Amino acid sequence: MPTYLIERHIPGAGKLSAAELRAISQQSVGVLRDLGSNIRWLHSYVIDDKIYCVYESTTVALIEEHARCMGIPANEISEVHATISPATAES
Repeated sequence: MPTYLIERHIPGAGKLSAAELRAISQQSVGVLRDLGSNIRWLHSYVIDDKIYCVYESTTVALIEEHARCMGIPANEISEVHATISPATAES
């Protein structure tokens, strides 16, 4: 499945409490379960006013549907073509 990076503009995201992040995560997992096995959330990075999510999905439309069901934006959806790290320099 292709991997995607989703940029979500959510004012105050970085100030969400652990309990709020847990509730959002639980809601997301429930929506993903309803959408089926063609979409999977890997992890997210929460910063000041944005959340960057990494997903695997067979289609962009599934990512957009997940955002719609959650009531949160998917402002930018980009397919990941490669992943690099310090280990890449050594190979």
